Amino acid sequence: MSTKPSIKRNFIYKLLYEILAIATPLITAPYVSRVLGADGVGIYSYSQSCVSYFTMFAVLGTNTYGTREIARCRSDKKLYSKTFWEIELLTFLTSTICIVAWVAIIFCSTAYRPYFLALLPMLFASMFDISWFYTGQERVGYTVFWNAVCKIVGVAAIFAFVKTREDLVAYILLNAVILMLGNLSMWMFLPKFLVKVNIQSLQITNHFKEILIYFIPTIATSIYTVLDKTLIGLITNDSYQNGYYEQATKIINIAKTASFVALNSVMGARLSYLFAENRIEEAKSKIKTAMEIILFFTIGAMFGIIGVAKSFVPIFFGNGYEPVVGLLHLMSPLVVIIGISNCIGSQYYTPVGKTKIASFYMIAGSVVNLCLNLLLIPHFGAKGAVVGSIGAELVITILFVRFDDMYVTWKFIALSAYKKVAAGILMLAIIGLLKKVAYVSSAGLLLVQIVTGVLSYFAILIILRDNTALYISKTAMNLVKRKLK
Repeated sequence: MSTKPSIKRNFIYKLLYEILAIATPLITAPYVSRVLGADGVGIYSYSQSCVSYFTMFAVLGTNTYGTREIARCRSDKKLYSKTFWEIELLTFLTSTICIVAWVAIIFCSTAYRPYFLALLPMLFASMFDISWFYTGQERVGYTVFWNAVCKIVGVAAIFAFVKTREDLVAYILLNAVILMLGNLSMWMFLPKFLVKVNIQSLQITNHFKEILIYFIPTIATSIYTVLDKTLIGLITNDSYQNGYYEQATKIINIAKTASFVALNSVMGARLSYLFAENRIEEAKSKIKTAMEIILFFTIGAMFGIIGVAKSFVPIFFGNGYEPVVGLLHLMSPLVVIIGISNCIGSQYYTPVGKTKIASFYMIAGSVVNLCLNLLLIPHFGAKGAVVGSIGAELVITILFVRFDDMYVTWKFIALSAYKKVAAGILMLAIIGLLKKVAYVSSAGLLLVQIVTGVLSYFAILIILRDNTALYISKTAMNLVKRKLK
């Protein structure tokens, strides 16, 4: 691998990995949803939401804080080696405490004991997760290969060992073990980066306070991403509701991953470096460019999900998942709303060290989410949880944009988005028209809708002279020209 960090190369590595992360549930979800049923998927969703609280406390704010600290001192090998071991030692201690606590939960539980026991490897996965180190070094390629191999092996294992509804425990265990093995694989590359460090010189207390500050947004986020599933299970006592919510969330997460996760992941480390070097104008330019790209993909994804949900759900998940269609229609704006806040959070608030103030905004959103969940879930089930999530994300996004020191303004967002919204509405109309004129099978109709939707969205934006569409078109044409030469 090259010794010089490259945003483009890191983005390609991350994008390829995220494509695999998208492909994995696309391959397994149709099979798993039919084998386990909506209630089995609901049990998996609820039990995983429970262990998520322990994994969050195990790593505290390490992923965000560790990336930032390694990025800031990456030119000093001795310093970043010392920083790495201090942060990882702290993670080891907090993870050990959480593992002991989770074992106690397992012994206290009755109905969910086998599922909770199968999730134990997830806590070890958190203990050995050092992806933050490679992200801070802008060496994303080192996290990708073996993680990708583990994911592929995991897919094969699911088809090999999950055959009936009674294999739910095996399914949960496979997912947890594969995650743990993927994280362990990253340790084999460490000798290339680190130098020997005097153990007595390590000081974890210096990092603990800062990591707690970074942990606040993590725990705040969990209230409207993980607590939703927990509350649906506790309030409705209906595993089917959790199953519908899990499947809808899975599709929205795939759309989020495809739209902005890879870009924000690689840009966060670079912007931490730019702000540390006081290259403010360059940082501002990169943030605005990233926002335009994210709006291009998220707005297209939102209208695309609305357009194809009715055709997609019965083909993808099978019979018995009809309520997922309505949940997807209701959830689709989250892709855009979260895209905006995630861009500003990962590319401005975190790199400049304003995590504490960002945490307050996220807590405000979490309070809104909790109140809406308690009010709406008893009456509307999973749909009430969706409304709670939308309310929370809107509050956070509004606050993020309002107080980001004009790096991204609502005027900029509006000017960047209006052509994309117009193209999305026209794409939605075209997709709807296809249902009436395309005399093909259900699967054929879905394929025609997706292909036509993507092409029409892009073509309309080219006609409207949208900056992102023109940039993508120009880049693609230059690539073709180079290949021909």
